[in-house]
Amino acid sequence: MTHYTYKPQMVCSMQIDFDIEGNVISNIQFIGGCNGNLKAISKILEGWTVEDIEARIKGNTCGRKPTSCADQLAIAVRKAYDEQKSA
Repeated sequence: MTHYTYKPQMVCSMQIDFDIEGNVISNIQFIGGCNGNLKAISKILEGWTVEDIEARIKGNTCGRKPTSCADQLAIAVRKAYDEQKSA
């Protein structure tokens, strides 16, 4: 299992931390952002695969922003998975 930290862009959260093992994501934690909503997202997505997360939340926007904390998580898990595969 590898711990991964991602610095999201254009959203309220300042950091996203999670663990990745193969393509399964766990221990998701957002630093900053909408605390209650992001805690719920973290609980709901616990144990999901990279592909499932992308299929359900990639492209989600927040207000007028072209992205959201959820979208940034989808980007982060894909990046972590791709880096893990190439290592």
